[in-house]
Amino acid sequence: MKLTRIHHCKNLNVQKYKQLEKQAVLLGRIRSEVWAKYGAISGLNISDRAIRDAWMKESRDFGVSANAWKETLRDCIGDIKAYREASKDKVKQAIRKRTSCNNEQKRLYTLLKKDEWMTDNFLHRQMRNHFKHGVNHTHNQIIVRADMCKTFELNGQCWLKVPSLVPRQTIKIPLNTTVDFAPQGTLRIILKNGNIEVHSTYDAVETQDCGQETVGVDKGYSEAFVDSDGDVYGSGLGKLISSESDYLNQKYKHRNKLRAIAKAKPHKKQKIELNNLGRKKLDKRQDTQKAKLKTLIFTATHKLVDKAKVIVAEDLTSPIQSKRNYGKNTNRRLNTWAKGLLANALTSISHRRGSTVHLVNSAYTSQSDSFLHGLLIGTRKGDRFHRFNGEVVQADWNAARNVLARLNDNEISRYTPYKTVKRILQERTDRYKSELTDSGSSYTLGNKTLTECELVLEYV
Repeated sequence: MKLTRIHHCKNLNVQKYKQLEKQAVLLGRIRSEVWAKYGAISGLNISDRAIRDAWMKESRDFGVSANAWKETLRDCIGDIKAYREASKDKVKQAIRKRTSCNNEQKRLYTLLKKDEWMTDNFLHRQMRNHFKHGVNHTHNQIIVRADMCKTFELNGQCWLKVPSLVPRQTIKIPLNTTVDFAPQGTLRIILKNGNIEVHSTYDAVETQDCGQETVGVDKGYSEAFVDSDGDVYGSGLGKLISSESDYLNQKYKHRNKLRAIAKAKPHKKQKIELNNLGRKKLDKRQDTQKAKLKTLIFTATHKLVDKAKVIVAEDLTSPIQSKRNYGKNTNRRLNTWAKGLLANALTSISHRRGSTVHLVNSAYTSQSDSFLHGLLIGTRKGDRFHRFNGEVVQADWNAARNVLARLNDNEISRYTPYKTVKRILQERTDRYKSELTDSGSSYTLGNKTLTECELVLEYV
């Protein structure tokens, strides 16, 4: 498994930084041109080599070395392809909603995979909706091929040599590491506010040191995870997200007031923009907050994998829609919920440590009673779930138990629509309620024959 390692260089020589910045701006123009020409349908079935050969026949001069613009072109075409493939995921969801016929689904999937979706009107409409023409906003990156850079050690510190705009001259960059962890392979150099980041990939060490249990987990807001045994991982997640969201809310309100003053008083505009509307401190604070958030979530995930070999989690790739309005402050905080980071942490860490993640349907896992086989009996209020018999349990624990039960539920698959899930659960609930007065249905469990009511109460 490939992971990204980031090396930093702070307080670089000003002239060196200006040379790198000039090179990044020139390469940014190439990115803009590629996105403008090939960022939509015109980029289908065309490779970076074909574009490269055409440009070389035209003897194009970009003001940078040939290796630099070729690597930028390759990286840019890869970004466009990744954007197109991400759009296909949403189209696949539309295909499943449109038809349940296996042959028709297979035909549409095949056209989508071969990039022949323009021959089908339905696929063409869907791709127009989800695969819109992209625009480049990257003017601060340099891609350096593996054979065009070198590392060396000086005074116990690792230094990196990369090509400059002048032929046969290099720029030496000090990194905050030793040669034991020197960057290798193709490098991505990112310039940020006078500092430099060097991104490189490395092979993660895969071990088999996970636990042995099978647990269901509910991804929470106040904490990262709660498993089906009631254990909590990553406490304090909600406080960290809410405090930063509230701070940014007030910060942007004040910045908007300053922008209004600058617009109303043109003679003060230049000073306000220079002294009051910069982003250096704000970007530095946000980077710190993101690092804290990532550390908390990944630490929680490691503790979870210490316990579990099989992790059953909710599939939260689709947006969560609700008719309920929680108020603008609550909605703002929920919009900053790091569900993508939670999913990424589960996937990467479980793969590296030998555990398995199973994604299941998340519909109504928080509204059903896990102690009654997931029936729609009971009410969730905040972090508490009120059962029909008056007992109150922790809501996330209840949801985690329901998530674990979905692993072996033959009627509810990962892609079952939420309306169908509700109908199935409602039918089960109605049968259970009828069993309270009529013991008509019976089930065989081992050597015993039980009514549905007795079957449910067997596990209460």
